[in-house]
Amino acid sequence: MTNGITCKYCNSDAVVKRGTYKGTQLYWCKVCQRKFKGDDTLFHMKVKAEYVSRALSDYYTGKSIGDIAIILKQETGYYPSKHVVYYWIDKFTNLAIKHFRQYKPQVGDVWVADETMLDMNNRKVWFWDIIDTKTRFLLSSRVSLSRTTEDARLLMECAYERAGKSPKVIITDKLRSYLDGIELTFGSDTDHVESSPFGGKESTAIVERFQGTLKDRTKVMRGFKDMDTLIQFTDGFLAYYNFIRPHEALEGKTPAGVAKIDYDVKSWGDVCRIPVSKETEVKTHKLPSIRIVKIKTEFPKAQRRRKRVRKPKPVHKTIAVSRSKA
Repeated sequence: MTNGITCKYCNSDAVVKRGTYKGTQLYWCKVCQRKFKGDDTLFHMKVKAEYVSRALSDYYTGKSIGDIAIILKQETGYYPSKHVVYYWIDKFTNLAIKHFRQYKPQVGDVWVADETMLDMNNRKVWFWDIIDTKTRFLLSSRVSLSRTTEDARLLMECAYERAGKSPKVIITDKLRSYLDGIELTFGSDTDHVESSPFGGKESTAIVERFQGTLKDRTKVMRGFKDMDTLIQFTDGFLAYYNFIRPHEALEGKTPAGVAKIDYDVKSWGDVCRIPVSKETEVKTHKLPSIRIVKIKTEFPKAQRRRKRVRKPKPVHKTIAVSRSKA
């Protein structure tokens, strides 16, 4: 056993030394049977965890990937490429989405729903969201190409599954898709109030403020390439908004804290250090095996050209005609 050293992945103290690599001590955990380094670098990564968490924090607060790489070079001396920074964001955003999805918030009885427009590869798409007025917890978000009743219903069902309850009141704008969408999901248990951002006490100002925060972030992003990229970003921003970003209206607390969720991952640094199973971690770095198969391509035989047969030239015979004497 090694005194003072605990496993990075399961926090066990059943750790022994397992050689060195380039002067860095390696350790082996007898519980989860994983090897790790005695520094702050992450598994299968050569950089410190603080570099990765800094990149994630800057990305979700509004900086572009290129600016993040430049700031890391100026402040730490480490200059990652844009591809590397994007890999960090992609990997740990998916990890945060999966980790925070397990929690059930204790929300109030009044929800506000709205939709706004985002840019995707020079094409406009609709972003739907629904938020609890008491805790400011963002219950659900959805991306669609239309504003139909089915889109509104899917948003309501996702919010119901996350909260585990039906609200007493849902406040929306005057889009007709909400009428049937709310009725099909909650029935007569929920009252539907049509309002506007300036509707007084029962207004959509809360969700409009969140959409302003989201659009401030997307200003530096020149649109999204495809639907998968947009969905990943909005889901990651939802996790960041609910569990990491402090709110002034909540006295510096997060919506998850006000919603009485007991969780210990409260920063991007904590996200980077979330214990992950060995099989899952290795799978993200293992390249798929590619079997090369030689395919014999048969081309059609070239058609033979017909020989050109020259016709014999006509022979002009000269016929001598004799003139008879008169």
